[in-house]
Amino acid sequence: MTCPIQTLPTEVVNLIAAGEVIDSLAAVVRELVENSLDAGATRISVAVWFDLWRVRVADNGTGMDLTDLQKAASAHSTSKIQSRDDLYKITSLGFRGEALHSIAALAELEICSRLTGTLEGWRCAYNTQGETEGTEAVAIAPGTVVSVSNLFGKWRLRRQGLPSRSQQQRMVQATVQNIALCYPSVTWQVQQNDRSWFTISPGKTAQQIIPQLLKQVRVHDLQQLTVDVPTPEGGSGGAGEIRELTYNSILKTRHGASLHLVLGLPDRCHRHRPDWVKVATNGRLVRSPELEQTILTAMARTLPRDRYPICFIHLQICPSQIDWNRHPAKAEIYLHSLSYWQEQISQAIEKALRIGAENFGTASQSHRVGKLLTASAKKGVYHLDESPKQERNTSDIGLVELKAVAQVRNMYILAEHDTGMWLIEQHIAHERVLYEKLRDRWQLVPLEPPVILNHLTPVQLEQLQRIGLEIEPFGDQMWAVRNAPALLHQRDDCADALLELSLGGDLQNAQVATACRSAIRNGTPLTLDQMQTLLNQWKMTRHPRTCPHGRPIYLPLEESALARFFRRHWVIGKSHGI
Repeated sequence: MTCPIQTLPTEVVNLIAAGEVIDSLAAVVRELVENSLDAGATRISVAVWFDLWRVRVADNGTGMDLTDLQKAASAHSTSKIQSRDDLYKITSLGFRGEALHSIAALAELEICSRLTGTLEGWRCAYNTQGETEGTEAVAIAPGTVVSVSNLFGKWRLRRQGLPSRSQQQRMVQATVQNIALCYPSVTWQVQQNDRSWFTISPGKTAQQIIPQLLKQVRVHDLQQLTVDVPTPEGGSGGAGEIRELTYNSILKTRHGASLHLVLGLPDRCHRHRPDWVKVATNGRLVRSPELEQTILTAMARTLPRDRYPICFIHLQICPSQIDWNRHPAKAEIYLHSLSYWQEQISQAIEKALRIGAENFGTASQSHRVGKLLTASAKKGVYHLDESPKQERNTSDIGLVELKAVAQVRNMYILAEHDTGMWLIEQHIAHERVLYEKLRDRWQLVPLEPPVILNHLTPVQLEQLQRIGLEIEPFGDQMWAVRNAPALLHQRDDCADALLELSLGGDLQNAQVATACRSAIRNGTPLTLDQMQTLLNQWKMTRHPRTCPHGRPIYLPLEESALARFFRRHWVIGKSHGI
């Protein structure tokens, strides 16, 4: 049961770092929507009239009685915290008790609300001080409708310095979409000038929300992972509680922490800008440059050049691990044990990118189809082979069984597994294997005799020394290279490879170039044993979906897709008279 609205004590008000900043229509939408979510709403309707500087937000939350409604716009009045100790264990989106008061000072504010379980609703209008000017009974469904009109009407000069209408439209849309990611079980209906603008249907997780926001992305382009995370040592998280969002938006609390990850598979989707690297904490999207950089680093060498991942991470952490009370819009957080959370994010991304039985949505689908065929076989005239198969622990990473079947055009390996077939390009699969070995161990070995390079520029000399090569003058415009990467030192084209390494880039670029030159070339015939060895090595890499240049390594041909193409279900049903 929610607490009644009350004015915060002076000592608590003095501890609050900054007030709410109402600087746009988007800020009004954000504050009102957050109040709706704190009230447990599962359906939120937002209407915006940009030319009229008007916003209306309606929800089906718990609502307010008349006493709370009369206090709602008073300064520092809230039902979300009561004492100074509550500032250090914030579980709600709002807590300062300033949003409605700030809006009332800048616009005409009216609220209609009906408390769940009661039979009457009330309407209150407020003056610029947040005091009620009029109250009347109204017919309204349980929930709350907040109307904000003529924003900045008394301060028209402030309107001139605000973003243009098109920019404000994008800001409002982004505000709703970002919040929808954190609350996937909520239904959103957004109108503009009395016309439907966009809707967001509910889902169980953000994996069902992202394709509604990015039309070119499909659900199966995304990998979802939820990991329970222990509280970092030395933290006080064990003593606190976390507000967890369930499918029906009922808030429950639990101890511990969790990390929810939705990641665009690098061989299927990516972006030209890093605008979809998003981090949320305890129900709020936040700016965290350190965590965002962790995501980009974890995805390095999995995407094409100048492309960025689609990644949404939602951390549900004990409130004592976070300080919200430092930013006016609560858009930035100060996270305790930052390095610990960075490590957890890196591990989660690595786990999501690996090829394991747990990462296959088709595995569960094949299981359901198998059960259906078993049931049908008992009623039909055909026999289904039900010989027992060896059970496997599908939670282990890299446990997908790949059996090399053939080589196609001396370029692709045809592999069979439980849910279909794959075509794997041998060169880039081997390139991924070698690159990760080089990342783990960059080994330089002596060259006997040394390799002689000619006509190197000072920049090339500096580059070779930067990646650890020993180089010294060996005559006029000639230099002797005394060591080289282990993969190159026995190659006939070692001199050409070293010259390529001298052309620029950091150590990581040098490792990519070395792996690419050393990998099996397309057109090279392989035996089944050689193909199987390569498959076993490749499937255990950390980032097996793409090569270091971002190219996809394999093409899946799933059993379900093959069955649909060959109409196998039709053959069973028609030709056998079933």
